[in-house]
Amino acid sequence: MGGSYAGLFAARVLSDHAEEVVVVEPDVIGEDGLGRRSPQRRQLHALLSMGHRQLERWFPGLTEELVRDGARLGAGDDVRFYVDGRLKAPVAETRMLGATRPFLENRVRRRVGLLPHVRFVRADVTGLLFHRDHVTGVATAAPADDPSDGRAPGGRTGGTTGEEIRADFVVDATGRSSRLDDWLLRHGWDAAPVDRMRIDLGYATASFHRGGELGTTVIAHSTPGPASDYRPEVTEPGALAAVEGDRWSVVLAGYAGYRPGPDPDEFLRRMRRCVAPIRTVAEESTMIGSVDTYRFVESRRRVHTRLRRFPGGLVVVGDALASVNPVYGQGLTLAALEADALAAYLRTGPRPHAPALPYFRRAETAVDAAWQLSTGADLAQPHVTGPYPRGYRAQKWVADRLTRASVIDSAVNAAYMRVVHMEAPPKALTDPRLLARAARVLLRDR
Repeated sequence: MGGSYAGLFAARVLSDHAEEVVVVEPDVIGEDGLGRRSPQRRQLHALLSMGHRQLERWFPGLTEELVRDGARLGAGDDVRFYVDGRLKAPVAETRMLGATRPFLENRVRRRVGLLPHVRFVRADVTGLLFHRDHVTGVATAAPADDPSDGRAPGGRTGGTTGEEIRADFVVDATGRSSRLDDWLLRHGWDAAPVDRMRIDLGYATASFHRGGELGTTVIAHSTPGPASDYRPEVTEPGALAAVEGDRWSVVLAGYAGYRPGPDPDEFLRRMRRCVAPIRTVAEESTMIGSVDTYRFVESRRRVHTRLRRFPGGLVVVGDALASVNPVYGQGLTLAALEADALAAYLRTGPRPHAPALPYFRRAETAVDAAWQLSTGADLAQPHVTGPYPRGYRAQKWVADRLTRASVIDSAVNAAYMRVVHMEAPPKALTDPRLLARAARVLLRDR
């Protein structure tokens, strides 16, 4: 259920285990990879190093294909991270892909569509089918905006809308608007408990013609930090990426009353208050098209391992499972790690109709890491009021000093970036050797 990035990765994983995989997606996805129902696809998305590794694992050679068609692959000094306006110490092993989400997702969809036993059906899922303690399929209806015959672009199509699609195993990849809780309650099951943190984020993306303004730069990313008390009005948050079509994709972000709007002149004024790479693009490049805005009210995650009972034959991936602050670029990578957790679960040979609690335990390990990083940073924002985890003040004190040291020292920053890029768990930042090095770095700097 759902044919965007998380659903496509899940379909790829399932294709190794199932006789047939049916991807049910209500949106019309054009050749440009854009759909009418997902405005956030127009926003700049990041693919972290771990996400890039998972992409190549499940779709070998796709990076080469993307670069050949116009994406950019950056490493070392081509990837620049700034905190409080200061360029962080270089990390040679950092690798990031510069591409828009529609471009990347469209290429993934093509690969999935070429798999021999995957087909796409254009339809709305209207409910789950149950037999006793397990899911046996989904009920569908024609999409409200276009009562089609069930055909969808991107691969083999088939089936008609309005039918019941029987299945041994169902994956919910329908995103933040998932109706799974309602469907479960309707059939006498409990909905998973939800953790929430209201952050009231707004962000906006615009495209610019790309020439030689920034040399080999592929990614530049700037955030407020300890020196500015994490206030965006002091250090303008933003990022840019060199993407396909010889373009720069630039995103600006802000919280509460500082959210960016759609006015191009305001967008350019804010860019000129950013770090040097973003400021240079504002001054030397021409904007293409309009400024697209998006609002993200709260981070949330559903914790299925807290349930006493859950139907068999059903798992959840992507934003339907957890959706965290997009400023940190974890979404695509988290979807891929959840697909990896699904693959590990299926390799154990479980009964399809058994509750998939081992999958949820593994997936929630990745979700917990992303949640800890994003909410820990969000709690530093003055307008975010919690909930605060136990020991938050001490954790923030240590995190602030690690952040300061990562600006100065490449070894500290390498460890820091491995966690940011989801290659290592957050507890890696509590290694006594790392903390001792950070302390020495800060003493020398003072």
